Amino acid sequence: MPETPVYHKSPPSLLPLYGKALLAKQGKHGGDITVPELSASLLGVSTGGDSLKRYQKVCGFAPHNHLPLTWPHVLAFSLHLKLLTEKSFPLPLLGLVHLRNIITQHRPIGAGEILDISVRLGNSVKSSRGVEFDLITQARSAGKPVWEETSTTLFRQPQGNGKSSGQKAPPELEHYPNTLSLKAGETIGRQYARVSGDSNPIHMHALSARIFGFRQAIAHGMWTKAHALALLEQQDGWRPGAIRVSCQFKKPLFLPGTAQLNWQAEDKGWDYQVLNAKGDAPHLSGRIDWL
Repeated sequence: MPETPVYHKSPPSLLPLYGKALLAKQGKHGGDITVPELSASLLGVSTGGDSLKRYQKVCGFAPHNHLPLTWPHVLAFSLHLKLLTEKSFPLPLLGLVHLRNIITQHRPIGAGEILDISVRLGNSVKSSRGVEFDLITQARSAGKPVWEETSTTLFRQPQGNGKSSGQKAPPELEHYPNTLSLKAGETIGRQYARVSGDSNPIHMHALSARIFGFRQAIAHGMWTKAHALALLEQQDGWRPGAIRVSCQFKKPLFLPGTAQLNWQAEDKGWDYQVLNAKGDAPHLSGRIDWL
């Protein structure tokens, strides 16, 4: 049964939530795991102000009278962290892997528009790699849904027999006709953390990233997606309106680093990907559909 939803009139404070995130979960993570049906809402969220301007600058969005497609994700982040640090949530926050992200915008959202935001956990499944579950977010304006997001996250678990399941070879990498250079500076993880609240140590500095097995800090996946969209919005043929943007996160983008934004534009939608500097491995790949 779903737990009683929690309603907030102001965003939960991040510092105590990060304190909870550092505490080890008491349960065992080797057997069957049940992700509870938690939910929380934030009422009367302002979408404008200096925070939006800083986000636009960090992610490369040009100033508009409507919101960047990814900005409501940031507005909901404190609710995401709230659910993932609840006592009844059985998994440790540090070490969760963001696999996929799908955003659907039903109409452009005006900068400064007031939103009600709700988040819930759902769709927990056991996969060959571990436990996958969704963070499902919805934003409403005047009672009507205007924006939705599904973020799929993985908690890795070893196979029961101690052997790795035979992974299929990745499909041959396709290259699209349009390419732009994408640069990620050494400080972009810290800059994005300041505007988004997402201060995961793997993004902050090479020293903290090494504790978790990375040779350097890596870019936030949602910064990479946002920056790619900021660049794509400036291309001929882009049109604002009802839109769905999906992506799958692939190999980490180490900081500092250079990548390639590669895409093809069609009438009904665009395919896009962020490749490494050599163009032979993907950091993320996705699809844009106008609805």
